[in-house]
Amino acid sequence: MVPVIPMRKTRKLRVAVDRRLYRLRNLVERCFNKLKNARRVATRYDKTAESFLGFIDITSIRLWLRHLST
Repeated sequence: MVPVIPMRKTRKLRVAVDRRLYRLRNLVERCFNKLKNARRVATRYDKTAESFLGFIDITSIRLWLRHLST
């Protein structure tokens, strides 16, 4: 894995960061944050992997539809 978090300005040795990858990483992190807002996903009430993944699918579709309506 390649780190894609920008360094602080005070750091002496500067390492280049791919801005496109950083934006994608941010998008994925925000998506996981929104998924975790669903209490059932965050606390993992479902015992089986199938039902847990099914609820993640339902929550993802709900978020996608909400995004389309704005």
